[in-house]
Amino acid sequence: MKKDPLLYQRLLANNKDWSERMRKEEPELFTELARHQSPFFLWIGCSDSRVPPNQITGTMPGDMFIHRNIANLVVHSDMNLLSVLDYGVNALGIDTIIICGHYGCGGVKAAMGPEFGGLAANWVRHIRDVIRVHGDTLRAIENEEERFDRLVELNVAEQVYDLSRTATLRDAWAAGRKITVHGWVYGLHDGLIKDLGVTRTRYEEEPGGVRMSV
Repeated sequence: MKKDPLLYQRLLANNKDWSERMRKEEPELFTELARHQSPFFLWIGCSDSRVPPNQITGTMPGDMFIHRNIANLVVHSDMNLLSVLDYGVNALGIDTIIICGHYGCGGVKAAMGPEFGGLAANWVRHIRDVIRVHGDTLRAIENEEERFDRLVELNVAEQVYDLSRTATLRDAWAAGRKITVHGWVYGLHDGLIKDLGVTRTRYEEEPGGVRMSV
């Protein structure tokens, strides 16, 4: 889709075509969606326009409750994310949570560079903390692109860890909920998702500040 001054009008036309197509293919879809919301997954992903959750997973409207921010971060002072998590777990009853990063992430790349100004610098600071925690691992990787990819993976693993420390999940697990938190990375170069194998299914005390690794 090329950029042009009337692009927003094309969006409305595309919406009309999509609505008509969906009503033919799934006649009951909009009726069901209007009645209630009952998603199967909570998706915490990056805001990057190249990583659309429903398209890359082949899911339908209503299947995913979605939160997105730069570099798919779980920040314990982020009331937006915490509210989404609480609503998804306690109001919608979601038991499967996916944190999905992606290779080539601009937020992660920025954290690898020198300090800069602006509000984004405060957000990227959380990724710089991941670099600090895993400094030895990252410094051992000589190739810059490989180090970049590894940081993307470690960042996702750290967000899975941080999500598992939230009061919402600790309380849910304590109450016997079978909630799982998965860490994935999406490849822009091939459209494939990699499961990092850092799934959490319960709250665990980790003495000495032991952190997750891939």
